Amino acid sequence: MTIIRPAGRNDVPTILRFVRDLAAFEREPDAVEADEEALDRALFVEKCAEAVIAERDGAAVGFAVFFHNFSTWTGKKGLYLEDLYVTPEARGTEVGTHLLKHLAAIAVERDCARFEWAVLDWNQPAIDFYTSQGAEMIAEWRIERVTGKALARLAQAR
Repeated sequence: MTIIRPAGRNDVPTILRFVRDLAAFEREPDAVEADEEALDRALFVEKCAEAVIAERDGAAVGFAVFFHNFSTWTGKKGLYLEDLYVTPEARGTEVGTHLLKHLAAIAVERDCARFEWAVLDWNQPAIDFYTSQGAEMIAEWRIERVTGKALARLAQAR
């Protein structure tokens, strides 16, 4: 049986391990800059995001990190899924389904207009899974990102 529960501060090492595992899966094993202190601060001090842990037989087998965004078109907040990860040994046991349904329920309870996330275009198993859960790909939209030196330059341009 899968249990989904809110993450606590004692889960930060597990969350960081899952983040690193996810980065490796997404072919970016050296991209994680976060450490336990940063995750603890973001999740439990600044509370800019939330996390849930999926457990089976008392062991953590997955997690999701999410936060609220806002739609001017609907005039309501939305729920944005930043990361969802299930350990390889727990894949195929509906842990991902439980995590996604749990977050959808949070979105409904909080009167969110949308529940959305991004998925890598090469990750066909994830795309198929999300589609099977009722998600629709928005092909017209692209994610744009400014980081590091480019972010600093843009900030100076004002």
